[in-house]
Amino acid sequence: MATSFSSSVFVPSISSSSAAKARNLKNLTPRYSPTNFLHYNPLSTRPSVPRVKATLLQDNEDKVIIEESVPSKISSSDTNRGSSEESSSSSSSNTLEKWVIKLEQSTNIFLTDSVIKILDAFYHDRHYARFFVLETIARVPYFAFISVLHLYESFGWWRRADYLKVHFAESWNEMHHLLIMEELGGNSWWFDRFLAQHIAIAYYFMTVLMYAISPRMAYHFSECVESHAFETYDKFIKFQGEELKKMPAPKVAVDYYTGGDLYLFDEFQTSRVPNSRRPKIENLYDVFVNIRDDEAEHCKTMKACQTHGNLRSPHSLVEDDAFEDDSVCSIEMADCEGIVDCIKKSITSEPSKLK
Repeated sequence: MATSFSSSVFVPSISSSSAAKARNLKNLTPRYSPTNFLHYNPLSTRPSVPRVKATLLQDNEDKVIIEESVPSKISSSDTNRGSSEESSSSSSSNTLEKWVIKLEQSTNIFLTDSVIKILDAFYHDRHYARFFVLETIARVPYFAFISVLHLYESFGWWRRADYLKVHFAESWNEMHHLLIMEELGGNSWWFDRFLAQHIAIAYYFMTVLMYAISPRMAYHFSECVESHAFETYDKFIKFQGEELKKMPAPKVAVDYYTGGDLYLFDEFQTSRVPNSRRPKIENLYDVFVNIRDDEAEHCKTMKACQTHGNLRSPHSLVEDDAFEDDSVCSIEMADCEGIVDCIKKSITSEPSKLK
């Protein structure tokens, strides 16, 4: 990879001592290794961005334990008796979760490879047309996520305001990528428009169903798509870089990346502090470099979303930290995020005791 990116993942703390832990993490510097950017374990997370109230999770941790926020009601006399039962239950839960994740990721890789083969067959040397199709497809998952989240909110299950903000910002970013490709002539042939639009329609309904069943699987699938987009633009820049530097930047790209209001531009980059990235646009080369970097940021955000919990928008985290409110980490979390999650909880959790 030609360019390295600093990355961190926001994993909001929900433990009972979250406020105390959060204050100790403000001076941490985010780290990102380019060697494992495109290949990762969705159950591992990264250190948080400075001045963000979050729990630090090491890369070698097997899973994120979210049940720690529940106060223990076991007396001291029951501790020894319950420890062996908890160990057995935890081992069974970990085994089941690993098999589910393996199945989800294998399916996603198969689907992604299938789409890539279609694009390779039709767009071997037609770069701008390929980018047009790719960007038409890449923006679909984000408003599919928003559709399902709005449905959940209508049912009264839970509200995910930050999820809606971040996913809309991601869709807004991908839409501008699409506008840039249209201005470059990527949609000039009717067949390219026909293929892209029909793939997008099928992709939308598939993503809605996948997100309802398992959000983790849907986010991983989107992360696979974003990873492919990153690799595609990175290769294009390496082979066409000198030629691109001689060509002017499209107006829509200049307006988007250098405009006055960049709130939504900062919003989708959940691993960065707002205002920390301000692109320069001097030629077409800079445009594609920034599009490639955008795909990397989408990839990191999709990683963060695969961790069970609540995604926080960059602006919300900065505002919460500015107020120094200890209650900001106490976020109500839904018991189940998807059908697979609910089934797993019903199998592995102990039956509740009536009092």
